[in-house]
Amino acid sequence: MPGVWSLLLLWGLVTPCQGLLETVGTLARIDKDELGKAIQNSLIGGPILQNVLGTVTSVNQGLLGSGGLLGGGGLLSYGGIFGVVEELSGLKLEELTLPKLSLKLLPGFGVQLGLHTKVGLHGSGPLGGLLQLSAEVNVSSRVALGVSPRGTPILVLKRCNMLLGHISVASGLLPTPVFGVVEQTLCRVLPDLLCPVVDSVLSVVNELLGSVLSLVPLGALGSVEFSLATLPLISNQYIELDINSIVKSVAGNVVDFPKPHVPVTVPPKADHTSQVTVPLYLFNTVFGLLQANGALDLDITPQLVPSNVPLTTTDLAALVPGALGKLPPDRNLMLLLRVKEAPLVTLQSKKAAVSIPAAIHVLSSVPQGSPEALFQLNGVLTLNAQLAPSATRLHMALSLERLILKLASSFAQSFDVTRLEEWLSDVLRAAYVPKLNVELEVGIPLPKILNVNFANSVLEIIENAVVLTVTS
Repeated sequence: MPGVWSLLLLWGLVTPCQGLLETVGTLARIDKDELGKAIQNSLIGGPILQNVLGTVTSVNQGLLGSGGLLGGGGLLSYGGIFGVVEELSGLKLEELTLPKLSLKLLPGFGVQLGLHTKVGLHGSGPLGGLLQLSAEVNVSSRVALGVSPRGTPILVLKRCNMLLGHISVASGLLPTPVFGVVEQTLCRVLPDLLCPVVDSVLSVVNELLGSVLSLVPLGALGSVEFSLATLPLISNQYIELDINSIVKSVAGNVVDFPKPHVPVTVPPKADHTSQVTVPLYLFNTVFGLLQANGALDLDITPQLVPSNVPLTTTDLAALVPGALGKLPPDRNLMLLLRVKEAPLVTLQSKKAAVSIPAAIHVLSSVPQGSPEALFQLNGVLTLNAQLAPSATRLHMALSLERLILKLASSFAQSFDVTRLEEWLSDVLRAAYVPKLNVELEVGIPLPKILNVNFANSVLEIIENAVVLTVTS
């Protein structure tokens, strides 16, 4: 039975609750499989372990071999700290099998991490001939949770103990007295090697946890800064992170748009899946930034619409003759669409929609003169939003569902504006909705949660939030 490096991570004194999320922040639930996979991948090829251990040589798929840290010329070779073993039995520590990870979450307490490994020792036996030994170890480490100067969770090694497991002779002869000396020497020397390895594993975990705190650009709009709101919470299946989303303008000023006052009911997380809940606040904030930057305004001219969408005084007169007075026919129209208030995003069961209040000024062109105002409409555009996740963002594609108009002013007489709704809807679908979708290419940023890729996640729209679920 392979040995175990048992690592106790003291992360939180309460367990996460199923049900209501009382804040409007982003909620991440990281499955224990995802945490274990991230650590395992870092052990295989991560630069942190390479920096700690030096040159890594693969022997029998192990991490360290001949010529490496533990081989000839390495730290534990002849003349190193393992020299006493050389003098006694001519042994070198030649192999350290790639550790296999086992991980258990302890609700309300922490994480127990097991790294299963076996060391191989080769050399000339005291009675001549080749001597090959293998040994199992059990390193138990206790780790406390602190806060780094950056404000990130940090795991600090407080105590590291080692128990030497079974030692077997694969080939050669080893007298019992010498065997005891070898065993005592291993018990004294191995902690000096394996406890720093535990520290390197902690460095991997700390770096992954620290990546949650990040500044994600929103193109020309500004940025979103993610930070932890509380210490991580632990259940028997996942770690829960409550993440603040601080939106900043390009100038670096914090942007604080209205937040919903109702809690979000987060659905239960299935085993072997990780889950991120994106709050309504982030959606409304992105649209608020677009409105504040004037990105939702547009001057619509005949050049922006296809030929089958009419945009002349003649076409308009056919719909509302009284609106034009004695204006000459066949003049091009210009529509100035202005959004003076922040749009409102609604997230309901299985549906996302955006409501944009807009003032639409209708003008006619005048040869060699300034455009002439005809009338002004106040409208509300209701757009369906199709959501699609990528690796790091949640993207939106809008389509116009309906348009409601009211007459605000007219240079001629009042008229029934409902007769313009179908025509103007065609104009907006051709010219305005494509502009909105270009502006929305910036997407809704997602926090970096270990190495989770959200591109293939299952998306669920719930009341006031969107839930992304990734299978580990």
